[in-house]
Amino acid sequence: MLLKTAGLSRSTFYYQAKVLEAGDKYASLKSHIRAIYERHKGCYGYRRITAELCRAGRAVNHKTVQRLMQGLGLKSLVRPKKYRAYRGAVAYAPAPNLLDRQFQAERPNEKWVTDVTEFNVDGSKLYLSPVMDLYNGEIVAYEMQRRPVFPLVGNMLKKALSKLAGQAAAPLLHSDQGWHYQMPAYRRQLSTWGLTQSMSRRGNCLDNAAMESFFATLKAEFFYLNEFASVEELQRGLHRYIHYYNHHRIKLKLKGLSPVQYRTQALCH
Repeated sequence: MLLKTAGLSRSTFYYQAKVLEAGDKYASLKSHIRAIYERHKGCYGYRRITAELCRAGRAVNHKTVQRLMQGLGLKSLVRPKKYRAYRGAVAYAPAPNLLDRQFQAERPNEKWVTDVTEFNVDGSKLYLSPVMDLYNGEIVAYEMQRRPVFPLVGNMLKKALSKLAGQAAAPLLHSDQGWHYQMPAYRRQLSTWGLTQSMSRRGNCLDNAAMESFFATLKAEFFYLNEFASVEELQRGLHRYIHYYNHHRIKLKLKGLSPVQYRTQALCH
């Protein structure tokens, strides 16, 4: 009678009953996946979640994670990265492109890249100037200002150079041809610390693709997913995100470690 009411064949009915009796064998895994997804505010896709699961001792195929995430309706909120070429006036003679798109580094403080990006909160602007170590993608130092004045870059450079104190390191420092990087005061600081300056070719943002990629990630994972009542609120959020990016956000190319974890592990060996 029950079979007729349900409109199921006998074999289908007992199969479904057996599944329900056994329960969902992926229930614990789904819970773990959702916890990782929520902890990273929807910014992790199935590959990073798989890496996190493996680090936690749950070896699972990435295709299984992808299928379970689809079933749970979990999808990375990050937008695809896009590059835009810049067109700026040259104030002083640019440095040569010594980096030449060689974005890999064999040791910390071998190659640094820097740039400036702009944020807009209801008509009020905020500028961010970070410097990144190409060894592990770590943001070494950064500065924020309401206007794109020279101290935006000058203070950033002072903070970055202070990290080299007591070390026998003199990184190659690459940037675009922005006027900040061509100022005598900026170049004097590089010369004093023995750093070599490199610049992208004019109008070619791919020459500094590593820094452009960081900006795209920052805006996709943080800026576009949140609303800010003021520039001050945005500044506080940027401080938190950069700390998260350095210390907690894993990179697959860093063997599933965050930039700081990767650098620390390398120093221990």
